[in-house]
Amino acid sequence: GLSPRHLDLIICATSTPEHIFPATACLIQDAIGADKAGAFDLLAACSGFIYAVNMATQAIRSGAIKSALVIGTETLSRFVNWKDRNTCILFGDGSGAFVLQASEEPGGVQSAVMHSDGSGGDLLTLPAGGARHPASDFTVHTGMHFISMDGKEVYKFATRVMVQGTKEALELAGMKLEDINLIIPH
Repeated sequence: GLSPRHLDLIICATSTPEHIFPATACLIQDAIGADKAGAFDLLAACSGFIYAVNMATQAIRSGAIKSALVIGTETLSRFVNWKDRNTCILFGDGSGAFVLQASEEPGGVQSAVMHSDGSGGDLLTLPAGGARHPASDFTVHTGMHFISMDGKEVYKFATRVMVQGTKEALELAGMKLEDINLIIPH
């Protein structure tokens, strides 16, 4: 029920943008006719959508905006090595979106937990394509444009931090695990 012309903000959470620039959010903003909305991409890998929802929520709560379109989208199939069965079966393509609006009604985002740990950055990476290793014959021929992952270590890390983050988010929302009917991790 909201016209694109009434959107104040578009955040596109993606690790696979259409281009380095312009931002994919700006392309979406133009395509849907949201000519008054600010738009930017947010790159935070698996947690990007959660970060984007939290940023939009905070902007609404602060009174800076009244509405936001938050999109999570990935085309990771373009970056998997189809010969590497340890990674290619785990990464795919998909999109989802939320429209968030200011409201006097109770509800909405109850809490958010945002933490980072870059110490395991080498455990799940796309080595080339950025400023450190721009596209070259070498990076293409050595497979640096494919996702690289130490699956066992990523699994151990993810299960630990997701449990910890879930407990923390519940505490911040004033809820207990017994109050929750369903948890859907990414």
